[in-house]
Amino acid sequence: MKTILLVVFILLFMLPAPAQDSRLPEIISDIAEELAASTEEQETSSVYLDRLYDLSENPVDLNSGNEDELSRLFFLSRFQIRALADYTHTTGRIVSMNEIAYIPGFDRQTAEMIIPFATIKENEIPHADSARMKNQFINNLSLKRNSADTAYMGPGFRLLSRYRFTYGCLNGGLIMEKDQGEKILVPGTMNPDFFSANLSYTGKGLIKKIITGDYSARFGMGTGLNTSFSMGLSMTSGNMMNTVNELKPYNSSDENNYFRGLASVLSYRNTDLFLFFSRNRIDATLTESSTSQNSYIKSFYRTGIHNTPGLLLKRDAVLESVSGVGISSNIGSISAGMLIFSNSFSFPVMKDTSDIQKLFSFSGENYSLGSLWYNTMIRKIMLCGEISANSAGKYAAVQGISARPGNRLILNLLVWKYSEGYTALHGREPGGNMTAYPGHAIMGNFTFEAARHLFAGGGVLIQYFPWLKYRCSSPSESVRKEFRLKYQPDNSISVDLLYAFRQTMADKQSSQGIPDLTRMITRSFKATVRYSINDYMTFTTRMDYRKYNPGASVGTLLLEDISWKSGTFPLSLWVRYCIFGTDDYDSRIYTYENDMLYSFSMPALYGKGSRFYLMAGWKFKGKAELRFKYGCLSKSQNTLTDADTGEFRIQLKITI
Repeated sequence: MKTILLVVFILLFMLPAPAQDSRLPEIISDIAEELAASTEEQETSSVYLDRLYDLSENPVDLNSGNEDELSRLFFLSRFQIRALADYTHTTGRIVSMNEIAYIPGFDRQTAEMIIPFATIKENEIPHADSARMKNQFINNLSLKRNSADTAYMGPGFRLLSRYRFTYGCLNGGLIMEKDQGEKILVPGTMNPDFFSANLSYTGKGLIKKIITGDYSARFGMGTGLNTSFSMGLSMTSGNMMNTVNELKPYNSSDENNYFRGLASVLSYRNTDLFLFFSRNRIDATLTESSTSQNSYIKSFYRTGIHNTPGLLLKRDAVLESVSGVGISSNIGSISAGMLIFSNSFSFPVMKDTSDIQKLFSFSGENYSLGSLWYNTMIRKIMLCGEISANSAGKYAAVQGISARPGNRLILNLLVWKYSEGYTALHGREPGGNMTAYPGHAIMGNFTFEAARHLFAGGGVLIQYFPWLKYRCSSPSESVRKEFRLKYQPDNSISVDLLYAFRQTMADKQSSQGIPDLTRMITRSFKATVRYSINDYMTFTTRMDYRKYNPGASVGTLLLEDISWKSGTFPLSLWVRYCIFGTDDYDSRIYTYENDMLYSFSMPALYGKGSRFYLMAGWKFKGKAELRFKYGCLSKSQNTLTDADTGEFRIQLKITI
């Protein structure tokens, strides 16, 4: 079957087809895999994809000169955003996308990445139908073979539906989701397991934005409040120190990390005032005190899966109330802001006193927090920083500096410290993780255009944890290193080489008393070659090698991707065949996969076997798109998982 499909692809690419300039799926895949590599949170990675597809449908106006507008290109650094704004202010409008590569801080590689998400067209006279309502509906269905579980309460498929509309300055949306094994409607109600809705108004005067319903919030560098996402700490990326202030309608399917209520942004000249209030039910495990009949929160439940009676009890168990006010202002080259908010729960959080690791964990019914942040540009040096403190007087501080000694070189340095007892349940530490352990860290990296078409980047991150943490019964440290080389002589070919080193610590299982720590070291190497025969067919070859110590566990992977677009009819095909072999789970390898629109797939492959998928997309006159995907994971019989697991997905997108 797989051989026949490959032959079909070879015949298809031989068919005549006109040139196409759109490389949107490939560019989105590149960015998504790069960003996903810097975080272990799968939901965060899916939010990246949501933003990328939103940008493709609502491109950024590069000639606006407005940094807020340009900041929607969230994968650019603050340097690059300022450079774009300054360029349009001093030299006039950008008339060709080719100009971007010659703006200080940019190169051809970055310019090509921007093209699908930006426009330079002159403002056109509104058409008579410009005020018409635009509607978009997306429905996803996923079904896994060999996934039946008698403990599940509902059917084994996953269903996700999204609806969005735009009518002038009004926007609205609905999201409904049922995970694998959950009932379509929650017992005792007529509601799906997850339901989200919002309505927003965007203006240009005093009232800049109003949101009612579900929304996300992000301020400064995110140590105090960030229910959206952080860029993460990619060792080979120059974008690691952006400060962002935003209240946005919620468009994701994370069932707990969002706010529900009312939010607004008021703007006067260069100053924005943010006001928000939320009352939202979140998942948690409740328990009763041993000395009273009162209920307490034992832990918060984050996965959003409610497919057994026990997990269903955690659903919407606690009412969380949040209210806050923030302000940000731009004065010349200096931008600064402040945030104050409070958070309370309908049940108090009870600390597990038997676990010394949780000595500094949050307990009680409420807490308040304040943040101060800034960023400024001094010639070719950018400084940014933030300090946040909670009601217990504990703090988190971040300071960064980014320098551009030349147009081809960027140097970054970032340091941060989290004190014992600092709590920000909706904050994210640098790197994007929501779980912030007490400790301090320092990171430095560089990106360099070493020669024409040759790009180099690398960095080091060192973290020290002075208290106990997961799997560590004494102070520990971790080290990450990466080095990347990318050669891209033209649009038809690129070669990417990446070496990564990671060292963490964990207790020795054989130790008695206070366990000694052992160093766990992972070294990995990845080589990717992408070659486009023409504008409608692309081959990608990737090789991975990963070694884990102690135990000398080794993992290898080899895959081939083929993507094809027809120039004569609206059909696109993607196919992958991958073989892998790892000694155990420690040497697992992650691979990004093309998937449904607004969906994310990055499976961890381990054991010995192969992975195959075929996806087809068909567009109907620009108003609808239908996608099918079939994937099959085959593994050796001596593994603990199923020998053969298949998954079928179908998606329908309608835009009117």
